Amino acid sequence: MKTGIHHVTSITADVQANVDFYMGFLGLSLVKQTGGYEDAEQLHLFYGDPEGRPGTLVSFLVWPATGRGRTGLGQVSEIAFAVPMNSLGEWMTRAISANIPVEGPMKEFGESVLRLKDPDGLIIKLVASEAAIGSGSVTAPCYIRGITVLSDRAEQTCDFIGRFGYEKQSVEDAITRLKSDTDVVDVHAVTGYPESIKGAGVPDHVAFRAPDIDAVRQMRLDLKDHGPTNVHDRQYFVSLYVRDVSGLLIEYATDAPGMAVDEAPDQLGQTLKFPPEILPHLAQELAIKLPQFSRPGELRSPRRELPFVHRFYWPEDPDGSTIVLLHGTGADEASLMPLANSINPRAALLGVRGRATEEGSLRWFRRLGQDSFDQDNIRQEAAAFNAFLAGAIRGYALDADKLLLLGYSNGANMIGAVAALYPDSVRRAVLLRPMKVLDEANPSGVKGRILMVSATGDSLIVQDRDTALEADLSGAGYQVTHKRIHAGHWLTTNDEQEIIDWQLMGVA
Repeated sequence: MKTGIHHVTSITADVQANVDFYMGFLGLSLVKQTGGYEDAEQLHLFYGDPEGRPGTLVSFLVWPATGRGRTGLGQVSEIAFAVPMNSLGEWMTRAISANIPVEGPMKEFGESVLRLKDPDGLIIKLVASEAAIGSGSVTAPCYIRGITVLSDRAEQTCDFIGRFGYEKQSVEDAITRLKSDTDVVDVHAVTGYPESIKGAGVPDHVAFRAPDIDAVRQMRLDLKDHGPTNVHDRQYFVSLYVRDVSGLLIEYATDAPGMAVDEAPDQLGQTLKFPPEILPHLAQELAIKLPQFSRPGELRSPRRELPFVHRFYWPEDPDGSTIVLLHGTGADEASLMPLANSINPRAALLGVRGRATEEGSLRWFRRLGQDSFDQDNIRQEAAAFNAFLAGAIRGYALDADKLLLLGYSNGANMIGAVAALYPDSVRRAVLLRPMKVLDEANPSGVKGRILMVSATGDSLIVQDRDTALEADLSGAGYQVTHKRIHAGHWLTTNDEQEIIDWQLMGVA
């Protein structure tokens, strides 16, 4: 079996832009979409040739709206693809037309090279290669030509990568080129670089090809004195993870069983998959939480720049209604989507992410203590959310009469504050485990329906604060239904039933 790169895995903050670049611009095939094996709530996409062969594969972990990472020591800094000879001029023209940053052509190790940047800032090189299949006109990249890695211990990094079937070929300035049977690794000797930081546009690891499971086992034995190693069954391959002295994360992965183990060869990437240990009912919930995307040429919803990070879930058979979701402390814009989908499977779901943080956890406004809140911050964020809501209704052509706001805990408290400050924006709302957080607001003559669901065993709600909120909302004119269930702060199936019953009351 040939040695070389199996795949390279990176991180993207924008799944739609990622799909548009790698499928739409580069012309690669999406050969697998799956819930992550380290975190099933993380979408993982694999692109490659139509057969999904090792050596053509690049994959991306989707971290929605995450910040740009930092490429530094012990990191892959560039991914190179082989393209047909004499095609670089057309690639440059296409890149300029698509407003994709491009540099070159230039010569590196005797090869003509173009450098592009993907939407997250990851450098993609296109290398004119005689081995690439094609007539010379633009076509999808044929295979991974190589990678560039940054190391402050270049000689040791070169020796370590040699374990995976690479030999030194040549040196150009501070770069040592290693060659396998199929591709190259350029080790760039650098000093003074900072360490890398995970984030969008930064590769997570490179995987090299292993002949079989026995080779993976033997590699682990060979590395027993090197440092920690981990072996995992990733369903499509079995692999070992290890770091070199510079910190570069390397995977050693088998070709078999391959991408067609759970999909027909002509249907690769068509269906969202999950690790085998994920039970069907959990897979259904996860499928609702993972970000959706459209392939090039497919119909897609518009994309609007609004004050809050947000994400839609579009059902297959929408009824024109929309549920706007405000998460609790420590959750995110997708956390309430399974609950909302159970309430109304035909509703579009608009999950919104709070902009405040507390010890790294997302919130909707700053908390000064367990029962003390930053009043100015509440009003500022409520004003911003009200503007977001108006922009979403206008920008996404949502029916305001079929809008339901649903919030949990801190998210419910934000809806309560918006209802008090901007009552025209809140016509129907569900507040789960809410309490009063806004000191003063005195609207009157409001028309709207609100369901509050409190829990008798909820120790996180300050005593009588939920009753105070009910009084404020009722006094403003809202038709408030306040239910108390036997539960704690966390949500239960009883919450779902209370919402369904309340909705039916409104229909009647």
